[in-house]
Amino acid sequence: MNGPRDEHEQERERQERERQEREQGRQEQGGQRRSGVDGYQDDRHEGGGGGGSAAADREADGVVERAAPAGGEPAGGEPAGGEPVGSGEGGRIDAALLDALFAQAPLGLYLLDHDLRVIRYNTAARGVRGMPSADIVGHQPAEFAPGFDRVELETLARQVLEDGGYVREHLVRGRMPTDPGQEMVGAVSFFRIRSDTGRPYLVAAVEDVTERQAALDRLDILHTAHRRLGASLDAIGSAQELADVAVPRFADSATVDLLDEPLRGLPLRPGPIDPGAPLRRAAYRSAHGTGPAGPSPGPIPHGGLSTYGAPTPYSQALVDGRPRLIRGLAGDEEWLSADPERGRRLTGLGVHSMIVAPLVVHDAVLGVLALYRHRRPEPFDQEDLELAVELASRGAMSIDKARSYARERSIATTLQRQLLPREPTGLSAVQSAHVYLPGVVGPGGDWYDVVPLSAARVGLAIGSVTGTGIEAAAVMGQVRTALRTLAVQDLPPDELLVRLDDAARVLVHEQQGSLPNGADTLPDGLASCLYLVYDPIGRTCTAASAGHPGPVVVGADGVPVPFPVEPGLPLGCGDGCYEMRVAELPVGSVLALYTNGLMSGPVRRPGPRPGGAAERGGLEEALPVGPGEGRRAVLQRVLARAGEEELAQLCDQAVYALLPERQREDAVLLLVRTLGLPDDKVAVWTLPEDPAVVRTARRLAEHQLAAWGLEELEFSTDLIVSELVTNAIRYGKSPIRLRLINDRGLICEVSDSSDSTPHLRRAKSTDEGGRGLFIIGQLAQRWGTRFARHGKTIWAQQEVPAEGEPGAGESVEGEAAEPEAGGAGGLPG
Repeated sequence: MNGPRDEHEQERERQERERQEREQGRQEQGGQRRSGVDGYQDDRHEGGGGGGSAAADREADGVVERAAPAGGEPAGGEPAGGEPVGSGEGGRIDAALLDALFAQAPLGLYLLDHDLRVIRYNTAARGVRGMPSADIVGHQPAEFAPGFDRVELETLARQVLEDGGYVREHLVRGRMPTDPGQEMVGAVSFFRIRSDTGRPYLVAAVEDVTERQAALDRLDILHTAHRRLGASLDAIGSAQELADVAVPRFADSATVDLLDEPLRGLPLRPGPIDPGAPLRRAAYRSAHGTGPAGPSPGPIPHGGLSTYGAPTPYSQALVDGRPRLIRGLAGDEEWLSADPERGRRLTGLGVHSMIVAPLVVHDAVLGVLALYRHRRPEPFDQEDLELAVELASRGAMSIDKARSYARERSIATTLQRQLLPREPTGLSAVQSAHVYLPGVVGPGGDWYDVVPLSAARVGLAIGSVTGTGIEAAAVMGQVRTALRTLAVQDLPPDELLVRLDDAARVLVHEQQGSLPNGADTLPDGLASCLYLVYDPIGRTCTAASAGHPGPVVVGADGVPVPFPVEPGLPLGCGDGCYEMRVAELPVGSVLALYTNGLMSGPVRRPGPRPGGAAERGGLEEALPVGPGEGRRAVLQRVLARAGEEELAQLCDQAVYALLPERQREDAVLLLVRTLGLPDDKVAVWTLPEDPAVVRTARRLAEHQLAAWGLEELEFSTDLIVSELVTNAIRYGKSPIRLRLINDRGLICEVSDSSDSTPHLRRAKSTDEGGRGLFIIGQLAQRWGTRFARHGKTIWAQQEVPAEGEPGAGESVEGEAAEPEAGGAGGLPG
């Protein structure tokens, strides 16, 4: 059975429920009177004394006094099962504190019911100051603050009401109800409370953090500028990055105009800039579109030249290098008439505020950054001007860095091209074509060379120096000069690379401070090099490699020819061991020598040829896409067209197939088509080891010259043959071979099995011999010694006179002198 106390408690709960229902009905019917700054009228003291009853106090305060945080004791200080507390003076104190909280809190406080309608609020929130209380109480926030995201706020509020969690300082942006032209940033916090009847309510605290967030936004923009600006090594790209950083977070539109002279590599000019100086539209960005890919930015197309009218904020910023802030642009300003075209553009867009900031670096003006606001109503202020100046300063440094790099790259590219060989004169051994493409990051040390050698042979070289820039180009020139010096000494490829490796090590040791990055770090070495020697008489090609990929070879019929060349260590590593390979190449074969830059990047996948199947050997066939060998296969397919197209066209076809985009590294491709010297251009005799054979050798040479129509070279050739054959008989070993080659010049060669080396010396007047090489040096255009595995060859090349010129063997009277047998004392062995 229930006791009297239980019945008393049940009665109190019934009365409380009835009171709550009556209060709820009055709220829904608008029965609650509203007045005062907090939107709530205190009815507790009407018709009664100062004390009043606790029930009356609770009746007047509604749910506010009875509400308690979820999970806590009932508000109002009434423990379960006890007498009510908070009546009398205590109730008045609680109510007064509650009124003081809503009246004096520095935050905007809102009490919302389950339908998210405002029950009570205060005016600390800047956005509702001056609004009638009737427009707020009983309404949802979206009804009196339509400038904020309604969906976002309602989603967060209902989530808190349902799960009892809380949201702390969630940032929202919008327009203030009392000033729609001003943007406001608020930090909104939500938490749920429950009355003693269990009814949930929502408390929203709103703090105005507009100024604080604006400062953070400016810092974030500067951080973005610091992170993005300077990443590009292109002045135009850096200018576009500057415009992209400013729009749309800071400005609605932005333009960057740069002086044309620095963009063309000319030095900077400190001091004021003539307002009539041409400027190039380097970047444009708008909230509606961007740059050259978007719609036209206005009267000045991207990349176009223009001049500013004077006097205008633009021209003044160029003259004195100070920024300008223009607020409240009405369209009737006098300076707009000085540049009517821009004036019409500004007024047509509705620009109301703008900043013109010069791009200054090292006291020199590079151009102008112009920022505009025409969509957002807030004008630029002084703090925005300071931010614009900082952006312009960082943008100017980035643009100047790109300009300096472009200038250095231009100098390095010019040096690189000057150090590369010129187009070789007509060679009887090969036809050649090449393509050199500087990399995007700057020219490196890629190089090639075609070196005419003795016996109508030709040396082919290609290599790459580690690093980029002027230093790499300078090192490349030294390495190429060293290789050419060794090549004309007729060294075999493996021996040449050994000596070139010694020179590279000396170069690394002597120029530690000026070498490009990575060139002094082993095992990368200083450079890579592939060297080949092609003999058009024997149709053989000899090759050795120092860290460079071997050639791609295709026969005259378009079928790939295997020519495996094992790369040794790069130059400068000091290994001193390179393997030499020899291959027989049919006439008409094509060799492709390339650097790694040609093999970098993705392989282009061409689409099917319209109207039919792919031709044999064409790029339309399925191409392998793997690295290394896959790309060499693509090059082989290009070279399969060698019988149809010229070498220069094949170079372009290879670039199209292998480099669909601009490559980062240098790329060099050297294509060589092998030729053969006809048999009737070569005459060979084997001579016995007998001094009497010298006269016979002369007679054989004379008959051969007559057959070739070179009788004018008979006198000099007789002397050269006499000296060389005599030297071979006296100091050499059999077999002795005499060979005449009718190539670009007349080449006379005498070979024997001795390894002794002849030396040129100036004989004294009393010496009986020692003048042989001196005589040969005077008669021949070039001469030298070439060593083989067994023996040596001494050769001399004479220039074939053009038709109508007197022969070298004719005397002043036009008569040829007969040399004596035995020569002029012979050659020292």
